[in-house]
Amino acid sequence: MKFSEQWLHELVQPELDAQALADQLSLAGLEVDDVESVASDFSGVVVGEIFSAEQHPDADKLRVCQVSNGAETFQVVCGAPNARGGMKTAFAMVGAKLPGDFKIKKAKLRGVESMGMLCAEDELGLSDDHGGIMELPADAPVGQDIREYLNLNDKIIDVDLTPNRGDCLGMVGMAREVGVLNKAPVAEIDCSPVVASIEDQISIELQAPAACPRYLGRVIRNININAETPRWMVERLERSGVRSIDPVVDVTNYVLLELGQPMHAFDLNKLEGGIRVRMAEQDEPLQLLDGSEVKLNADTLVIADHNKAVAMAGIMGGGNSEVSEETTDIMLECAYFDPIAIAGRARNYGMHTDASHRYERGVDWQLQKRATERATALLLEIVGGEAGPVVEAADKAHLPEAVTLTLRHERVSALLAMEIPAAEIEEILTRLGLQLSPMQSGVWTIAVPSYRFDISIEEDLIEEIARVYGYNNLPSKTPRAELPLPSIKESQVGVGQVRRHLVARGYQEAITYSFIEAKLAKQFDDQHEAVALANPISAEMAVMRTTLWAGLSKAVAYNQARQQSRVRLFEIGQRFVEEGGELTQANSLAAIITGNRLPESWMGKSDKVDFFDIKGDLESLLEMAGDPDSYTLVADKHVALHPGQSARIERNGKTVGWIGAMHPSLQKQLDLSGPVYLFELELAELLEGTLPRFSSLSKFPESRRDLAMVIDQQLGFEAVRQIAKEQGGEFLKDVILFDVYTGQGIEAGRKSLALGLTWQHPSRTLNEEEINASVAAVVERLTNDLGAVLRD
Repeated sequence: MKFSEQWLHELVQPELDAQALADQLSLAGLEVDDVESVASDFSGVVVGEIFSAEQHPDADKLRVCQVSNGAETFQVVCGAPNARGGMKTAFAMVGAKLPGDFKIKKAKLRGVESMGMLCAEDELGLSDDHGGIMELPADAPVGQDIREYLNLNDKIIDVDLTPNRGDCLGMVGMAREVGVLNKAPVAEIDCSPVVASIEDQISIELQAPAACPRYLGRVIRNININAETPRWMVERLERSGVRSIDPVVDVTNYVLLELGQPMHAFDLNKLEGGIRVRMAEQDEPLQLLDGSEVKLNADTLVIADHNKAVAMAGIMGGGNSEVSEETTDIMLECAYFDPIAIAGRARNYGMHTDASHRYERGVDWQLQKRATERATALLLEIVGGEAGPVVEAADKAHLPEAVTLTLRHERVSALLAMEIPAAEIEEILTRLGLQLSPMQSGVWTIAVPSYRFDISIEEDLIEEIARVYGYNNLPSKTPRAELPLPSIKESQVGVGQVRRHLVARGYQEAITYSFIEAKLAKQFDDQHEAVALANPISAEMAVMRTTLWAGLSKAVAYNQARQQSRVRLFEIGQRFVEEGGELTQANSLAAIITGNRLPESWMGKSDKVDFFDIKGDLESLLEMAGDPDSYTLVADKHVALHPGQSARIERNGKTVGWIGAMHPSLQKQLDLSGPVYLFELELAELLEGTLPRFSSLSKFPESRRDLAMVIDQQLGFEAVRQIAKEQGGEFLKDVILFDVYTGQGIEAGRKSLALGLTWQHPSRTLNEEEINASVAAVVERLTNDLGAVLRD
């Protein structure tokens, strides 16, 4: 809300300059966005009167004017097309200083001496208008300083009010607030009843009393619509950001700015019958004051006569009943609308008006009669006419009720963490306009005025006390509380450690949205139904993710579209899986790689990544956690993975994740280049590590045996390794795979695995018989369980 500092000072007199006042309001919760001067800095400009304006002898577009400052007459050469004899304008005399540090001096224009300058509005920094020199009213006092005459020594204060402070969307409310903060008296606006001089009335029907429980109307006849709005009113309107239109509209806008109560005036002769406040019919047409035509929704409240809608209630009037140059009789409207009935309606039609801004936040439900009397008095003073009695239709069952609250002194002290004397609390609340009963047993009973509709609970009262007392005056204390550190198992791996490990292996962490496209969710996970959002931002963010792969794949596509072919990303985040009617939020770790194995360098071309690259990264993570042997990879199919390059990650027989190459069809749909490999793992399993155990180094030599076992092509090394570890005995130290062979000498569908088995005893040297027995046990078990054959 913008308002003039001078206008405010007519209601309340704080001993503060504009900037200090702005700081005070901001500290009190009414944040001031800007303080600006009404006009730029200039001096030496007075009201001048042009006695004559004659053509310049040597220039077609210049005129030689004789200008008076009330004491002397000066010759001024002027190029403005509107300069003429008898006109009063802004006259910058020799020595005047204009905005931009431009000084007025004697000059000759085409040989004719000029003793000053006649100014346009833009030359004084008043507006951007340069269509001609300023035209002042005929009664402007010649010789008076233009700053004084136009009240230009004024500031415009722009306050950004929070939605709950609708009571300050009027000068009276703002003055009331300033008075409270400065302990200064506030002048009352004269809203005395205007005695009716005619008996004309208009009938009013409330057909939607829940949305409009109070509606006032008043007929005023024989007005002079061509009367001129007083300059003081135009100034206040313009400095509040409201354009002057005609005296009737200007008065309703002025009352809105002064009291915070929206009003509207209808051309009485365009109304057919009385007023009906009702809900619109679906697609009912209405032409608005701005010339647009809308089709109304059934949830929109309208003001109608007996044949048609004439206004969108609380938002904008209709063009079919607007006041025009031919208007002689008007019907003045003032109403209270339920904020819920108005909230959001203007936005539904792509509008936002001063009226809807106030009605959505709420207005004083007892203000309508006073506003009507105030507007009537101003109209009769400016446009004349004869006023009829005020007609009021009200439904008390739907009007708000007066609020009465109790306030406990001990509660104030507890919430503000300080003791404020009871007398000071009473003084603050009284200044706020609240009515207090004497305190009994540390409790006040307080009646809240109707204009403070934001106060509804005890905590609101305490907030008001703190605000007026001064947030900056409240003590700053460090909170004291028991903060026991949670016990963390020594074996648990930290998330930060996981992050650092992956970064060290060339990955970058990504953070993607938890909301994804429904189609994408099914493409990556067909085992879980994604939970749909009730009010999604867009179709691409319609469901909650059940896997992190969807977001990471989108991130890869985004990078590849920007010529980043080598991508290695990981994410730690939540998956949202609905199981048994409950939503489970599980933390997961996912990674994705594509492109070259190594960054581009002078050493030569790098190969593309393959399955074993991401498998190696996964195994390094499991090794870091300290319990890699508890994990196994089991070949299995997944909807998002390549059928021949996918595996289930198991830990002690429980599925904890997946790893593999992205399915070619899915990769094509996502427009991803090159093979893409990815894994996902339950984070809780990874973080559950084991403590390292000390074992002394053996002083005795190792014994190694190499075996070549021919097994089925589909079998993996993991099955072989597991059997070897089980049958190799307690002193088997290591099992490695150092060669895989297929080809000549190996039958089709089979492969040869070259295994290295190493034994070592901690306290002696193992003999040949012990080693051979262990080897024989391993070979026998491989033969029996896997159909393996020892290769010669």
